[in-house]
Amino acid sequence: MRATAPGPLPGRHQEAIVAVATAPGRGAVGIVRASGRDLGPLIRAVCGRELAPRQATLLDFIGSDGRPLDRGLALHFPAPHSYTGEDVVEFQAHGGAMLLQLLLARCLEAQPGLRLARPGEFTERAFLNDKIDLAQAEAVADLIDASTEAAARSAARSLVGDFSREVQALATRIVELRTLVEATLDFPEEEIDFLERADALGRLATLVDTLDAALLRARQGALLRDGMQVVIAGQPNVGKSSLLNALAGAELAIVTALPGTTRDKVGQTIQIEGVPLHVVDTAGLRHDAEAADEVERIGIGRSWAAIGQADAVLFVHDLARRGEPAYEAAEAVIATRLPAGVPVLDVHNKADLARGELPAQALALSARSGAGLEALRRALLERAGWQAAPEGAVIARARHVQALQAARGHLVAATDQARAQALELMAEELRLAHQALGEITGEFSSDDLLGAIFAGFCIGK
Repeated sequence: MRATAPGPLPGRHQEAIVAVATAPGRGAVGIVRASGRDLGPLIRAVCGRELAPRQATLLDFIGSDGRPLDRGLALHFPAPHSYTGEDVVEFQAHGGAMLLQLLLARCLEAQPGLRLARPGEFTERAFLNDKIDLAQAEAVADLIDASTEAAARSAARSLVGDFSREVQALATRIVELRTLVEATLDFPEEEIDFLERADALGRLATLVDTLDAALLRARQGALLRDGMQVVIAGQPNVGKSSLLNALAGAELAIVTALPGTTRDKVGQTIQIEGVPLHVVDTAGLRHDAEAADEVERIGIGRSWAAIGQADAVLFVHDLARRGEPAYEAAEAVIATRLPAGVPVLDVHNKADLARGELPAQALALSARSGAGLEALRRALLERAGWQAAPEGAVIARARHVQALQAARGHLVAATDQARAQALELMAEELRLAHQALGEITGEFSSDDLLGAIFAGFCIGK
């Protein structure tokens, strides 16, 4: 949580808001949710009566003409015991799209000043009212967007505060050391004794080790959330599309013996041990002069663009053509053009048709038979940097990883200043480390950051 309790919410945050909280389309149940400082007029107008707190009440939802719009459940959560910390009311109606729009319009009409909620505004108010911290608020969206079971479980752990408590514990220990340092600054003659007596270097070393463990878990959580962009590249007819189909377990790409069959990118998200991998099959790489037509040349250009944006490239080699002069020359040209900053995993396909002995330490497989695919999956996880068991990970974002890295840098700098017996500079580095951790939970955050985070939420959440 933030260090200071929030005061009255500014500007638009004082206005009551309402939105359809269920996904668009037809369903058995649809929910219209409202939040504000006083929803009494809305409740009396739509329900025709007061509602008992936190009890579901079956009743008619009354239209402006006094006739029922629908019959459903109404729930009232008085402030501060609600998701947003304000009065919250939910109308659970039948899930017809038109019915929900009529109910939404009735709410807007029933209470003056009530307006449509912006994306993420309910959760933003929960954060501003100190019901959740910023990492927990982000976990709400991550839980909704989770593409794998492991990502969903990790987001749930972040939502209940596991990641926040870990960050807060680190921050508390930094503050304790910072307090000792700043108190000692008033007694310069005791600075050297303090460093030894308080075991400042030992504490800093422990803090760095603890932060490294948190950083590792955060990287794993970021991988669970965002996945990894993997591009399959290579010459025509080396088995790239067959490899995509084998990894996905479905016939996604057309496979023929004709060179240039794949003209554009074909993608599929798969999961390995809960880690989402966004695998993209690309057009075969060869010189423009060798391309059959303009369409294939455009496809090759897109292949190189995809390679440049990849987190990893599977460079597929054809063991059945190994040793052919023209093939080997093209392999060498492609290898020189691969971006230096993109990790490349060499995959030798068609092991069942291999000529001679396989290359030493080669990752050989057969996309047709499936032999060697498990080794490729393990290699992909290793290349992605996956180390933690999914059950122990918490969801994290790139900004969390960056904040932890910044905090680590300041702790290392504080260690250097401690060795130099420069307590004032040490205290400043500790302050900056504390501030970096506070950016994760929202203790230190800018309006621009909050706007960017909550703009990515769905309306009604």
